[in-house]
Amino acid sequence: AVVPLINMDFDGLKTAIIEMLAGNAIEVDVGTFQNDMDNFYCRDDVLTYLIHLGYLAYDQDRERAFIPNEEVRMELIKAVKRRKWDEMIQFQQTSMKLLEATLDEKGVAAEIGKIHSDYTSVIQYNDENSLSSVLTIAYLSSMAYYFKPVRELPTGRGFADFVYIPKPEYIDDYPALVIELKWNTAVQTALNQIKEKKYPEALLEYTGDVLLVAINYDKSSKRHQCMIEKYSK
Repeated sequence: AVVPLINMDFDGLKTAIIEMLAGNAIEVDVGTFQNDMDNFYCRDDVLTYLIHLGYLAYDQDRERAFIPNEEVRMELIKAVKRRKWDEMIQFQQTSMKLLEATLDEKGVAAEIGKIHSDYTSVIQYNDENSLSSVLTIAYLSSMAYYFKPVRELPTGRGFADFVYIPKPEYIDDYPALVIELKWNTAVQTALNQIKEKKYPEALLEYTGDVLLVAINYDKSSKRHQCMIEKYSK
């Protein structure tokens, strides 16, 4: 029942589904839906129907939809795999390339740029918030090996933008990721901030490896920049 709905060719629908699978909440206008189960006219109609079906939760105060729990998220992922949602399969492959590039400490900026261009172009870059939305989508494949990313994690002298912690069974194979995002700033500044504000100190009890990941989007060149450094405890 779900896959034919999310395969409908409405602007921004597939990006919204991928964004929610990645853990984000997205704006939805539930007022467009006419309780017509056969005719859908826009992205928000489909999302509102999914709310009625119970696949999505809805925050009435913020007017945002989101996947309510991990169980539903996994069922949605299984559904799109069984029904061969080609866009999702292709996206997961691209997302996995980004994760592999991060672990190899090279090629990250190009992979994020590709994901923004091919899958999330409806998210217009205006500030660090829009960059963070693209980032959570881009690293969707990581959730097979990592817990849901912690945003604004309190650390030594501030808040890290994103922290990815591997699940216990993958701790020897995947490092924790401490990610700092910048908008129209030197990428070295982002890396320096991670160190100066001692963001990794929040992970002192963590026994695995840690990577410091600084990402910047340059508004003039319209390119992502990335610097990665291993953290020495």
